[in-house]
Amino acid sequence: MEFRRINGLPPYVFAQINGLKAQSRALGRDVIDFGFGNPDLPSPEIAVAKLAEAAQNPKNHRYSASRGIPNLRLAMATRYKMLFDVDLDPETEVVTTIGAKEGLTHLMWVLLGPGDSAIVPSPSYPIHLAGPGFAGATVITVPMLDPGASTSDPGDDFFDGIVNAWREATVKPRVIICCFPHNPTSACVDLAFMQRLVGFALEHDVIICHDFAYADLGFDGYHPPSILQVPRAKECCVELYTLTKSFSMAGWRVGFLVGNAEIVAALTKLKSYLDYGTFQPVQIAAIVAMNEAVDYPDQLRVIYQSRRDALVDGLHRIGWHTTKPRGSMFLWAPIPEPYREMSSLEFAKFLIEEADVATSPGVGFGEGGDGHVRFALIENERRTQQAVRNLRRALPKIG
Repeated sequence: MEFRRINGLPPYVFAQINGLKAQSRALGRDVIDFGFGNPDLPSPEIAVAKLAEAAQNPKNHRYSASRGIPNLRLAMATRYKMLFDVDLDPETEVVTTIGAKEGLTHLMWVLLGPGDSAIVPSPSYPIHLAGPGFAGATVITVPMLDPGASTSDPGDDFFDGIVNAWREATVKPRVIICCFPHNPTSACVDLAFMQRLVGFALEHDVIICHDFAYADLGFDGYHPPSILQVPRAKECCVELYTLTKSFSMAGWRVGFLVGNAEIVAALTKLKSYLDYGTFQPVQIAAIVAMNEAVDYPDQLRVIYQSRRDALVDGLHRIGWHTTKPRGSMFLWAPIPEPYREMSSLEFAKFLIEEADVATSPGVGFGEGGDGHVRFALIENERRTQQAVRNLRRALPKIG
């Protein structure tokens, strides 16, 4: 039987890791899980209380607004003004999505079709690779970090790759998907990179879709820039913002597409056919989170930075050398030299079997990810220290 939209999807390698993890736990082993970027920290108490209160009102049990209720879109616009000094019209430049994955996938449906192409970084968050394919478009991958390049700046590497890909493409791309801080590599860029990217898009009539999932997770004084801070960005750019990591509201599924009014209107029209919006009490609670728990992302950032330091410093002590990321909730770690005969999937399996430590194999983020594993910062410092001790025993060649 043929299933047209999913036939081209690669095997989901993370399922193999999840299966091994479940088997180990069934045998009573304590697996320390850095694999899935699923925030373990609680959502703001004030939002949880508001959700419970709003759910008691029968009026909120009916269909809601697919585009998001007005005060939710206003809260999003207010937050962008506060964080980035970007003015957004909540009526025309903001639409609510049921999380960033839903938003990006349906966005590709309105921007791309068969015969079109999109530039996507490699490695990449899986939906960035799959989304254009669901729309029937071709994906052109560009290395996020080029090991052979003369520069160590990820923005320079990626921008040079975009220019080369555009020059060589027979079908000129309509869309460029990017994500900074980047998942999975944690690569970060400055506003000057965003300015170059917007300039390229304006010159070549291409649309930039920036997945800004880690907007509030910058460390050591680094503040991730919004692409909408660039003058004229709204002419060619949209950005996906989500409460998942910023407010630790992963299961709530509250995201936004903001920016270019025509693109926002197109997604709004499509969504009007597809859904009736997020459960209204969730929308109401999200408003409270953004308006009354304004500093909550700052509290989360401190915790994630502390976890980052515990993990990276611990790995360095046992001889596994990595670079501290400036943003995101991940560590992108090259497989240590003595173990590089293994693929990333083989190495990730080895870590579960020999160290009771779960990571994500780099190949799960596309071919450009092999040779690495990704650690998600979802274990506290005590558990992280235990993981480092386990790794020391399992990886004697790097001692």
